[in-house]
Amino acid sequence: MIADVAFDAPVDHPFSYRVPGGLCVAPGQRVWAPLRGAARVGMIIAVRDGADAALKPLARPADPAPVLPPGGLELARWISAESLSPLGSTCAALLPPPPVPAGAGGSPSVRGPRAASGSKPVLLLGGGRERRLLEQIERTGGPALIIAPDVEAAARWARHLARLGRVARLDSGVPDVERATSWRALADGAVRLATGTRSALLAPLGAGAMVAVLDEQEAAHKPPGPPRIHARDVCLERAAREGVALALTAATPSVETWWRADSGRIVAEPAQAGPWPTVTLADTRGILRREPLTPPLARAIREALAAGRRVFLGVSRLASSLACDECGDVVRCAECRIALAFSRAAATLVCRLCARPGPLPDTCPACHGRRLSPFGWGTERVEHAVRRRFPGARIARYDPDAARGARGEAQRAAAAVADVVIGTRAALRLFGPATLGLAGFVAPDQLLRLPDFRAGERTFALLWAAAERVRPDGAVIVQSQNPTHYVFDALTRQDLPAFYRHELKFRAELGYPPFRRLAVVSVRGAAAEGHRLAAALGEVPGLTVYPATADRRGRLVRVVVKGGPDLPEFLRRVRADFRGPGSRRLGIMDVEVDPVEWRS
Repeated sequence: MIADVAFDAPVDHPFSYRVPGGLCVAPGQRVWAPLRGAARVGMIIAVRDGADAALKPLARPADPAPVLPPGGLELARWISAESLSPLGSTCAALLPPPPVPAGAGGSPSVRGPRAASGSKPVLLLGGGRERRLLEQIERTGGPALIIAPDVEAAARWARHLARLGRVARLDSGVPDVERATSWRALADGAVRLATGTRSALLAPLGAGAMVAVLDEQEAAHKPPGPPRIHARDVCLERAAREGVALALTAATPSVETWWRADSGRIVAEPAQAGPWPTVTLADTRGILRREPLTPPLARAIREALAAGRRVFLGVSRLASSLACDECGDVVRCAECRIALAFSRAAATLVCRLCARPGPLPDTCPACHGRRLSPFGWGTERVEHAVRRRFPGARIARYDPDAARGARGEAQRAAAAVADVVIGTRAALRLFGPATLGLAGFVAPDQLLRLPDFRAGERTFALLWAAAERVRPDGAVIVQSQNPTHYVFDALTRQDLPAFYRHELKFRAELGYPPFRRLAVVSVRGAAAEGHRLAAALGEVPGLTVYPATADRRGRLVRVVVKGGPDLPEFLRRVRADFRGPGSRRLGIMDVEVDPVEWRS
């Protein structure tokens, strides 16, 4: 017998090995096999008849039995194809480490795929969505897998589920041995409840199982590294293949999920509008140059502190585009309608999508005003101003993206007891629902100005998340140079459909997801190869290929491509031509399909 083995390596093809006599292996089972002079763990993807004495033999099994049933292995193949990630790397990222020593533990009874149930995925919206999910899991009584965006959320849900029975942890927050043991216990049926992050997407589930994706809109569900695919999309595919029930929770769903619900592919559970704080818009056109707090926001902070309530002030460290200080209009690309990226060093504007460059305008395209600036208010500047205005308050700054390690822990400890917390989006995790007296946003226009077609979606999600953390008798104050923007209007009226109507219209007109798929192809170390790749993609019918852009040193060339549902297949063919026989193989090619975070 010959076994084809896929390794965690940047190659698309498996390696063939001779199966020694007396060794019984099957697809979906991991084995130790020699590769480049060392033994490495790989996934058997096929076993076939044959004899070839020139082939190296397998060393030994890494698992006592397959960890993936045939259906799970096929799902892994789909993930690999959609994300253009090697199958071996896909399996390595989505499976627990093999038991040590090899063969420890009993052989799990890996279950095969089940017939589709025909039920549609459910979207849980509004307040109390996690409580409703927990009640649904308790009511059904079957196996349940909770996919969380991060380790902290996975641990929290493990505690929630503990009252229903033993819970398996499948995320990196527990030791590798515990993860492997929990995987086998879930496969055996000894445990029916499990939590995890993306690494738990292929976890074995029994009949009548349910999978839930928490906060499906979070970019953390698509972390860096292969396979580059969103956990939500994998769960949707798994539900369609295996018939497991699927539930998605979100305060503000991704535009893709809302579109699926709007078209009947997902059942959106109606959410009644609950208590909502008062939302006030402070017009900052022509002001906010020397002082970050407008009179309405300063007055609201004083009132909240007098009432003994906590205050959150949201700021952004990003100021990468240009806007008019007089009318608030953002300088956008005439073709793509996203904010042009501003380079202070080069004194230029450029579209990160179509690569169209342009000089700095002398006047605003909308009002012809002459006050165009990329100014912004960072956490440090806002903290200084707040301390000056409120010297008696306990004030803390928390920016976990900028401060890590001991410094980050110190900031977190100070923020936990502060009266006023000044921070970025991640700082909202410090507060539970309805625990704030006031949430103020100094300059959220900076987020709307980002050169990203998802800028409106991200800004809306941030403001809505903050409003959910404010008491019903509290307040949300948004300082903006564009107070009539549909993001702020929908927030004020607590109207989710209104926001998505505007956003879907914008996406449909310009061919952004969910109406077309998007991919970013990068070539590092060979600029000529990157431009040749862009030319090759431009010859493929049905694709929209934007001009290749290079960094200052010319070491990284990036090409943005739009296409239909089969975009990954087109990209795979072009990549194969570049890697095929006769190619010079210069540079390192990287492909990300359906990016959720725009990277310059």
